[in-house]
Amino acid sequence: MSEATEVGSAPSSAPNSAQGSDATGDACCTSDSHGYITAKGDYLARLRRIEGQARGLQRMVDEDKYCIDILTQVSAMTKGLQAVAMGLLEDHIGHCVVKAAVAGGPEADAKIKEANDAIARLVRS
Repeated sequence: MSEATEVGSAPSSAPNSAQGSDATGDACCTSDSHGYITAKGDYLARLRRIEGQARGLQRMVDEDKYCIDILTQVSAMTKGLQAVAMGLLEDHIGHCVVKAAVAGGPEADAKIKEANDAIARLVRS
């Protein structure tokens, strides 16, 4: 579980310009054109790695490993989740929010509020 450094960096991606509507009904993205679509494989690989770290943590607790060793792995896993969250947020702003801002109107205001709320949740976590 020494993948903390590799997990700690966000995957790079380029915005996608496809149009449609997402699961919430917003006219931004279709399920195959979310901002993260170009890095979907990277995100899935990272999430699988994090899933493996969670299993490793369970095993460490089950095997009564030293507290500090467990906490070190919790920190690595948390860092990995934060990297995924930041990458997704970056992709969302670069794709959905920018697209809505260019279109203007109430959709732009809604997307900006949605992004602000997501940032606030990430900051609190």
